[in-house]
Amino acid sequence: MTSAAHTHLLKMRRRLFRRKLVLVSIIVILVLVALAILGPAIAPHDPSRIDVMNRLTPPGWEYLLGTDGFGRDILSRMLFGARLSLFVSLLVVLLATSLGTLAGIVAGYFEKLDGPIMRIMDATMAFPEILLAIALMAALGPSLFNVVIALSVVYTPRMARVVRASALVVARMQFTEAARSIGASSPRILLRHILPSLLTPIIIQATFIFAYTILAESSLSFLGVGVPPEMPTWGNMINEGKPFFVQADWLMLIPGAAIVVTVVAFQTVGDGLRDMLDPRLRDID
Repeated sequence: MTSAAHTHLLKMRRRLFRRKLVLVSIIVILVLVALAILGPAIAPHDPSRIDVMNRLTPPGWEYLLGTDGFGRDILSRMLFGARLSLFVSLLVVLLATSLGTLAGIVAGYFEKLDGPIMRIMDATMAFPEILLAIALMAALGPSLFNVVIALSVVYTPRMARVVRASALVVARMQFTEAARSIGASSPRILLRHILPSLLTPIIIQATFIFAYTILAESSLSFLGVGVPPEMPTWGNMINEGKPFFVQADWLMLIPGAAIVVTVVAFQTVGDGLRDMLDPRLRDID
């Protein structure tokens, strides 16, 4: 590695970790991912096993996070819930990022398609996100796959607008005009010249969408229109704990705290990535 490249990497790392909270958030995310992956191996109990004799047991040595109204171990359900939440969020990010990037880059490059595509995006964004997601789930029915579809529809316009704004600028830069002048085809210009220049806003926006999706999926499950109730998600756990909040508040507080910490961690990392990758901030040390 050359000295210039090494210096550049040090500057990028310094910008990323300018705030200690970013480093803490990265550690939280890594721990969460590790727990989700290792969940089946380290879960102390079957998350679906019903033990009526031990229902509503408070946190203790036998059940570290207590049990719910059916005697199911909260810790085991939290671990499996993390797997589902991260899995759903990852699928939504991949689908919304792909569709949003495609729509945004086409709208930003082809002037004739800009109006129709962005009017569709604007019409979708006119609805509050959670209300649109609820309406889509009411039409599609509660299932894991339908949650992914509904939330992808909700967050695709957010990505499309960000990509379109950047594509409008890049499409009129000199290197793009030079490629066009020598006869390069539109697909080649989009893939070889414009798309690589849009990776920074795409990565940053994808991080925020990941956080929004965790919160939205939990909200849908809490309202009973998301993932089926038999699946242990954090939103379902909060919903199941509502009738017992007075006598067993940990049923709602524990998964609620997990949602808050996870969402804040991803949003903080997104802010850190923006500080590191945004060219307007590169000269600020």
